[in-house]
Amino acid sequence: MKKEDFLRETIKHINIKEFDSTPIIEAYEKMAFQARNLARATKIYDMMLKDKDCSIILTLAGSLISAGLKDIIVHMIENKMIEAIVSTGANIVDQDFFEALGFKHYIGTPFSDDNELRDLAIDRIYDTYIDEDELRVCDNTIAEIADTLEKKPYSSREFIMEMGKYLVKNNKGQGSIVRTAYEANVPIFVPAFSDCSAGFGLVYHQVHNEKEHVTIDSVRDFRELTKIKIESPETGIIMLGGGVPKNFVQDIVVSAEILGKDVSMHKYAVQFTVADERDGALSGSTLKEASSWGKVDTTFEQMVFSELTLSFPLLASYAYHNKNWEQRIKRNFNDILDK
Repeated sequence: MKKEDFLRETIKHINIKEFDSTPIIEAYEKMAFQARNLARATKIYDMMLKDKDCSIILTLAGSLISAGLKDIIVHMIENKMIEAIVSTGANIVDQDFFEALGFKHYIGTPFSDDNELRDLAIDRIYDTYIDEDELRVCDNTIAEIADTLEKKPYSSREFIMEMGKYLVKNNKGQGSIVRTAYEANVPIFVPAFSDCSAGFGLVYHQVHNEKEHVTIDSVRDFRELTKIKIESPETGIIMLGGGVPKNFVQDIVVSAEILGKDVSMHKYAVQFTVADERDGALSGSTLKEASSWGKVDTTFEQMVFSELTLSFPLLASYAYHNKNWEQRIKRNFNDILDK
């Protein structure tokens, strides 16, 4: 088979504006198990949107954009349904920025011959394919952006803003998360920024600019996100998956306290995961456990043990069609962080 035989049908991103999940969420509320948990999580998110003092932070882990969830996050940014994003690099760079450059993810199968895929330079994400040759273009574009910048340390947020600026300047990426967040002044943090195409691009940039080059300051990421917590009377977090983004956003409460600031725990918290808590691992650790660390209040918290493509669109659609985002004040945290 040829490469084009595999890369035929593209992943389509689900559009929460096209369906209203209110009836099913209301029905789930009277059911049991994860249906009821999802309904309660959805109502907690709606409470966040109603709370004018609450800044909402979304975390992304796992392969979400490649799975078809991009447009949901774009709609949340555009409609003031989130104030900041903390993500893995794969979602923001390898997947969203990759698509912003004009490339696609393709419907595949987990039963393919991976040796054959390797010979054709096709990468597999479970049942999704991505063209490795196109991904190298993404790597190189990151290097090109770094080459144009003043040679100094940047937070990942600052560098991702430059990625958004690049897309606007080159008339690319309309409807991408990176460009939409840049235009809406919504900060995106990737605390493990080198763990993706950005890492490959920045390695290339530094090797070819050994004396003076761009670096990523992960401590500045932590400081900037902590500042958002300090500037917010209340905070709510929606965590898709776990990993570094989950821990990073929870830790800002402790960080603010270490700085001598009197801040509250995250008032609202919702996490979607299929990870188990019994091995003590971060991704499956419960929000109640986070309360013992002084990170999350347990009054309005909910774990949903569900795969994200099934449940997250229902929560987001309910919140969008319930329209409590219409009364929210636009927060411009980038302006505060750039001072």
